[in-house]
Amino acid sequence: QVQLVESGGGLVQAGGSLRLSCAASGRTFRSLVTGWFRQAPGQGREFVAAIKWLGGTEDYADSVKGRFTISRDNAKNTVYLQMNSLKPEDTAAYYCAATRRPEAAHTMSARPLYDDWGQGTQVTVSS
Repeated sequence: QVQLVESGGGLVQAGGSLRLSCAASGRTFRSLVTGWFRQAPGQGREFVAAIKWLGGTEDYADSVKGRFTISRDNAKNTVYLQMNSLKPEDTAAYYCAATRRPEAAHTMSARPLYDDWGQGTQVTVSS
């Protein structure tokens, strides 16, 4: 099983930036895809961004394209989410998730394909 630990959340004003980190460890840390999802109060958990460990292909939700950047550090087994130009509607709990399912390489935004989840980190953007 893969353990995922998120960090970097906090309170920021609109227009500001935050960088989230997701540190992976465990028996099979070399997942195929690692992604970020978020869940606002009363809302479902939605896809934000994902990256393949091999090759580094990225995918983003339309709502964050041009503002968020996902990256990975293979040596540290860590995935980052750089969030710029934050908006109040970005306020949510952000979750890191990982999968080893081959089909996730073609559909990185599909939440049901992710098997391992972190506990989440809160991001609050004030207006």
